Amino acid sequence: MTTEQFTGVLDRFEDGLAVILLEEAGDVVDEIVVERTDLPEEAAHPDAVLEVTLTDGDVTDLVYDAAATANRKERAQSRFDQLAERPPNNDEDS
Repeated sequence: MTTEQFTGVLDRFEDGLAVILLEEAGDVVDEIVVERTDLPEEAAHPDAVLEVTLTDGDVTDLVYDAAATANRKERAQSRFDQLAERPPNNDEDS
């Protein structure tokens, strides 16, 4: 029996299914599809971070990580804010 643990990020919903991207060392290595009803209630939103346990390739546990979800959201907002800042225009200095 082989058990693996991944960080999973809820990518999207397709009908009654949830698509979760599996990450290892920050890189997406695979994706899994589970019934939306199998998600922890608090994780039923895009970008939710989960600890995913696979046993012999089957999902055996999904645990919502509220702290990691909040951290990712803050980092994404920070990157967005940085990209939204306009670089100084040289003409404005004159």
